[in-house]
Amino acid sequence: MGKNIQLTVYGAEVLCPSCVNLPSSKEQYEWLQAAIGRKFGEDAIQYKYIDIFKPPEESQYKEFAERVVEEDMFYPVVLIDDEIVGEGNPKLKTVYKALEERGLEPQA
Repeated sequence: MGKNIQLTVYGAEVLCPSCVNLPSSKEQYEWLQAAIGRKFGEDAIQYKYIDIFKPPEESQYKEFAERVVEEDMFYPVVLIDDEIVGEGNPKLKTVYKALEERGLEPQA
């Protein structure tokens, strides 16, 4: 299996204006976690959810949360390690591809 991979989702309780008919950021985070766990297992990925309006004090999270707000990015914004792989309505196919590029293999 691949190395330990960090998947971070930046979102908010309030839906982004362009995402009215989509699930909330938190619901999409939980959906991604479940879908990825089914395909790749639970061990190789660490998950973190960051509220863009109440980010933790660690500068990396705080700075990116501010960037999401300032640049009017569609949220949730999904990062694998430090690469943006989804914005607004993340696509599983794109997320899976990014995970496979980092050495993860689907479970049999």
